[in-house]
Amino acid sequence: MTKRILIALTSHDDLGGVRKTGYYVPEAAHPWEIFQGAGFEVEVASVGGGRTPEDGYDPADPVQTAFLADLEERAVPRLADLDAASYDAVFYAGGHGTMWDFPDDPDVARLGREVYERGGVVAAVCHGPAALVNLTLSDGSHLVSGKRVAAFTNSEEKAAGVADVVPFLLADALGERGARHEGVGDFEPHVVVDGRLATGQNPASAAPLAQRVVELLS
Repeated sequence: MTKRILIALTSHDDLGGVRKTGYYVPEAAHPWEIFQGAGFEVEVASVGGGRTPEDGYDPADPVQTAFLADLEERAVPRLADLDAASYDAVFYAGGHGTMWDFPDDPDVARLGREVYERGGVVAAVCHGPAALVNLTLSDGSHLVSGKRVAAFTNSEEKAAGVADVVPFLLADALGERGARHEGVGDFEPHVVVDGRLATGQNPASAAPLAQRVVELLS
């Protein structure tokens, strides 16, 4: 049976009043291409559904252009309307918008929890691990507790000039939930896999992370 992967996107478009933001297009587009190339079915959904705010789009990248064209041809559903039993993996794409709506959205957590507890893969890249900050399992424990993870680092947040703008520092928040955060140099690709939890540090980690997800599902 063909594996099915859900790519989950933020619907938040305001970077703390500094500028507009959203999901980071290449962090969804390149995994989308890799998953399709592996023969998987891919669905894209967002917190609010419908037109999803974009950030980081490079029109010179044909993969990003193809991804956005694909989204235009289909209705992007709300995460709340999806059944986790339909998916073998959920992939939380990043973008600064996730820092506002991912942590406390009940369906962001529900989908990750139910996919994981059914034996599926949970993956997140860059700011996408904001979805993991408050994601608890049925026994009340945090999914990330005791697990190795990668996510956008404090140093990278400072380099981006928004360490004092985001509502929290992602690496610190994951550590407070018991995760063992592992970072490398700013904006270098870095992927960490701990069982069926796979995470990537930054935009450069999106494609390598997607490849690891393919390996986990194969």
